[in-house]
Amino acid sequence: MKLIRTLLTLGLVAFSASGAFAAKKPGELKLFAWSEYVPQAVLDGFTAETGIKVSYETYASGEEMLAKLLSGGTRYDLIQPPDYVAEALIKDGLLVPIDQTKLKNFGNLMPEYLHMPHDPEQKFTVPYMVGTVGIVVNTEKVTEPILGYRDMFSAKYKNRIVALDDGRELAVTALYVLGKDLNDFSPANLAAVRPILAEWFPRIKLFDSDSPKTALLNGDVDLGLVWGGEAATLWNENKKFHYVLPAEGAHLFVDLLAIPKRARNVENAHLFIDYILRPEVSKLISDEFPYTNPNGPARKLLSAEQLANPASYPTTTRKLDTFRHIGDVGAAIDALITDLKNTK
Repeated sequence: MKLIRTLLTLGLVAFSASGAFAAKKPGELKLFAWSEYVPQAVLDGFTAETGIKVSYETYASGEEMLAKLLSGGTRYDLIQPPDYVAEALIKDGLLVPIDQTKLKNFGNLMPEYLHMPHDPEQKFTVPYMVGTVGIVVNTEKVTEPILGYRDMFSAKYKNRIVALDDGRELAVTALYVLGKDLNDFSPANLAAVRPILAEWFPRIKLFDSDSPKTALLNGDVDLGLVWGGEAATLWNENKKFHYVLPAEGAHLFVDLLAIPKRARNVENAHLFIDYILRPEVSKLISDEFPYTNPNGPARKLLSAEQLANPASYPTTTRKLDTFRHIGDVGAAIDALITDLKNTK
């Protein structure tokens, strides 16, 4: 014990959250992930235990992430792609297979979030958090029922709306209104989307994917098309912020952890993934970013109030839809959205 105390004092050995001693493994981990999604306490805890320094670079949309990865300008060791981006990366052979033998906590993941269409063999990805995209209503300012996209984007709410700055999410709202599948961006459907968004965009006060909740909290807007986790935070702040899954249809997303082909620190990436999968660590993520947690034992650590948050764990009998990889059509969507923003 005297030797262990000496090593601890010198910082050569760390006591892990699972109760075991682990030798420090110096090095680095370059993480590329969504903004406002990985708690600093988690990064600090991982570094304190392993000695591995994490550099955390962020992006605001799946398309931005994919473009940065394909440019090859920076090598990342671990990325946090949304499901449809992971599907594209898998098809193009740009991910390293996950070695599940190195993930002793992999069994904590709930089976309904495994073997999904983006990674049917569960070979390249690990679920991080799950969520929906829906509508937040400040019920103190908006007293009429808001049931879907048509209600939210009504002319009466001009300059009272914040919307995600995400081209595909915006285009999907129009597809849903048209009664189309959210992954069907045929030329005809894309043409049909344009006039709907052209009518709606001038009514949007600001586009924000990083923190759309801020404008709602500040009272700058009264309605928002937002990530479910942002809506959950608003509900925690004030119960006047109601969350609505749009009547026309709602998007379920799965954000993942994956290792890109050009990663230099594959071993460190596995260590970080396994660390994230610990129930007590996963709970820290839910505490700060209250999305739907796919980690079964971590959910058991959450309070009754957390589990009752209607945006974190929405109750619905409707089937929620997931994005699929749509290939080069993504560029056409981005061009459409940019053009509409410039002319609004």
